[in-house]
Order: sequence, then C-alpha cells, then structure tokens
Amino acid sequence: MAATIKQQPILQTVGLTRHFRVGSLLSRRYLHAVDDVNLTIGGGQVVALVGESGSGKSTIARLLALIYRPTAGEIFFKGQRLSERRSRRDVLEYHGRVPMVFQDPYSSLNPVYPASHALMRALKLHQPELSHPARRRAAEEILASVGLTPPATFLTKYPHELSGGQRQRIGFAVALACSPELILADEPVSMLDVSVRIGILNLMAELRRLKSVSILYITHDIASARYVADQLLVMYAGHVVESGPAEDVLAHPKHPYTQLLLSAVPDPRAPLTSMPAADVGEPPRVVDPGEGCRFRWRCPYAIDVCSTDTPRLRELRPSHTAACHVATSDMETARA
Repeated sequence: MAATIKQQPILQTVGLTRHFRVGSLLSRRYLHAVDDVNLTIGGGQVVALVGESGSGKSTIARLLALIYRPTAGEIFFKGQRLSERRSRRDVLEYHGRVPMVFQDPYSSLNPVYPASHALMRALKLHQPELSHPARRRAAEEILASVGLTPPATFLTKYPHELSGGQRQRIGFAVALACSPELILADEPVSMLDVSVRIGILNLMAELRRLKSVSILYITHDIASARYVADQLLVMYAGHVVESGPAEDVLAHPKHPYTQLLLSAVPDPRAPLTSMPAADVGEPPRVVDPGEGCRFRWRCPYAIDVCSTDTPRLRELRPSHTAACHVATSDMETARA
C-alpha cells in the first residue's frame, strides 16, 4: 500500500510542542501533551498516528487544525509556515485545504437541521461562485462519492434518521466539499460498531486512491492502522516513540510500547497458551515529567539509563526509527 511522497510534502511539523498549565495562572506546573514531534505527510499518503488515550494524538490534530497554538515548533503547509498565514482569508483557505473529521458522529451534526446543512454550508463558504442549484448538484455528487445513495434522499434526512456510519460519511462529505488536500481524521471509527468500521476505512482508502487526498488517520486501534496506512507513527505520553513504513513497523516493532500494542490485537492463529507482552500498568507521568523515558514505568526491559536520559529517535532499519535505549543498544551489540 506504499504511496510515493511528492517532492514537497503537503504538511510538515518541526519540533511541534504543546504544554498546558496545570492549576492556577501562577502555577509553574505544566502538562506535556506533545513534545518535539516531527511529522511529514506527502501527497496522496495515509499517515496513521497510533497510541492509547492521553498520548497526545488529538492534541496534534487540534494543533494542525489551528484550534490550539503551539508552545514551540513550527507547522509548514506546502512549504510555508502557518505562523505567517495570519489573515482571515488565509485561515479560511487553510481550513478548506485541511479540514477535520471529528471523532463523534453524533455531536458533529446539528440536530436542528437536515444532515446536508453542514455540507451545503461548506460548499457556500469554500466555493462561493456556485449558484444554489449548482451547490445542490455538487452536494449530490459528493454524497454519492462517499457511498450515500441515492444522494437526493440524504439531502433531506435529519441526523437522528441516520446511523452512526452514515453520519460519519456525512462528515467526510463535508470535508470533501472544501476541496481538501489533507483530511485530519480524528478517531473516525472509534464510536462505530465493529461491523461499520470497515466501511469507513474502505472509504478513506477510496478517497486516497480516487481523489489523491492525503489523510492523517488518528487512532488507538493499531489493527485498523495496518489496514489503511502507508506510514505509522506510534505515540506515548506526548512523544513519538517509533515511526516508519506501516508494514515494516508492524512486522518488526522495535519499541516495547509498540510491541505491547500489537500484543493486544487478537490473533486467532496464536496458541491458547501464548501470553501478551508484560505491562506493569503504571500510568504515564506527563506533568513536569523531567528527563528519562516516559514508558519506563511500564517497560519490562528498562535499564538504568532509561531513568536519566530521554531517548531520541534513531534509525534502526531503513526509514524505520525508534526512541528506545534498549532497542538502540541491541542494534549496536549486533553491529559489534
């Protein structure tokens, strides 16, 4: 499923960081939600950001959607710093090129209006040259492209008349109305029935294939990331701990946390006596965490250096990086 990255990425982050103050305005304690994240998304590429709740995935999505301001670092859109795009027109154009599909399909649509209201509004806002009849035709074409047929029927339905999967397809339709280059999909299948999820995952794959739309797929489900993603970034407690081509990361996981995530995926071929990877269950410490590996409290392989030095991402296989002292020491031992 590998996709070729164009010479200039659609979106790139350099040292992206976001801290939140904990307590009163005079407090000096900070929650480190995202620390020094470098992310690159190419044209027509699906990048999956994987991690458990509280790892910082949705904070990254909100930073990229300009909902939060970075504490440090830069976001580049097609080579230009977003901090330089300050006018309302620039922000509106960026939101059209990089729309967001939200996690909850039940609260992302206004129950007072037909489900098509958000779609028609997006067309009016981002394609103002269209007449009303032309907007309706465009809306029907978009609804058909996300698998809602006959589209004329869905133009008049209210949110309560739709299933969760249909509502999420409306969310993707609204994003497509903006003529996007990159869609930020924040846990788009987490609140859907298992039987419906595959339809949304197939929809994302079709949008990439037919419309060359790039997608940042944010999820805690590493199995679904395997299904749709070209590149995989694994996050833990605000840090990217492993990244690389999805198939390579999943076939040869180097970080103990990635191994832990994979051990939680049911495998019908595994023997009944097989045991998942060890996990002592200590929650991550992200309020003024200090130096050291943030996974060390749960890691069965932690060594002394894990408590004193924060591991940095290093290439362990071609284009495959991991931030782990143990994995790095194993690699250096093998080379020796």
